[in-house]
Amino acid sequence: MQFRQPRAKKLTGIAYLPRWIGGTLCYMSFGLGGLLSSLTILPILRFWPGTRQQRIERVQLAVHIMFKGFVRMMSWVGLISVKYQDISRLSNAKGMIVTANHPTLIDVVVLISLMPNAGCIVKQGLWRNPFLRGVVSCAGYIPNRGAELLLEDCKSVLARGTNLIIFPEGTRTVIGEKINPFARGAANITLRTQSDLLPVFLKTNTVGFSKQQKWYQLPRRTIGIDIEIGETFEYLRYDAAAGGDAKMARQMTRDLENYYKQQLDRYL
Repeated sequence: MQFRQPRAKKLTGIAYLPRWIGGTLCYMSFGLGGLLSSLTILPILRFWPGTRQQRIERVQLAVHIMFKGFVRMMSWVGLISVKYQDISRLSNAKGMIVTANHPTLIDVVVLISLMPNAGCIVKQGLWRNPFLRGVVSCAGYIPNRGAELLLEDCKSVLARGTNLIIFPEGTRTVIGEKINPFARGAANITLRTQSDLLPVFLKTNTVGFSKQQKWYQLPRRTIGIDIEIGETFEYLRYDAAAGGDAKMARQMTRDLENYYKQQLDRYL
């Protein structure tokens, strides 16, 4: 079933000031919260007695709870409104590749707020960011490094039941486009780790937090984010032995990109 939130009223003049102040406070809270948690609660959870798997799961759960609180904060100040259906398929997933389109800056935050056992591939630069490096390190997230090392990290993460969030577009969607062209990374990881892929559709009803906007250009309309879960792509549908890894990865990427285009077209 398709659903769509009504478009919110655009704020102008003095009416926009509380929204801008609230949004700026959200930015500050996210940065300071990441720094403080990486210096306090996350190291405690990471080094508390238990197996390596238990320590990582504790940290991921803590990040999930913090991100859920941040999403609620953003909703309270009117920046976003998140709605979803059949979310149990996402929250109960284990050891799956979770792909999503990438319309806004906060997409990964929203997804992790709905998934207690989520990991992701992060840019090397975040490992040098004083506000976030403690979070990504303690949570066992994967640095985006050489292809073979990246693949080994992905295998390890998926083998322990953690879901891996990947944005096939690689960057936020260009304003005016439904999606950017998909890269083959998600398909390659799916096939070479023999993991199933779960598509997630993030459908927004207004532009905001895009790559073409400055951080201080906070949305004048509340961004309605409707989250839908698609049909699972089983890796066995793409027999690499029949045509080779590269050919099957290209086919899977085409199928996935077309699936996203079809689903997003239905939302317009």
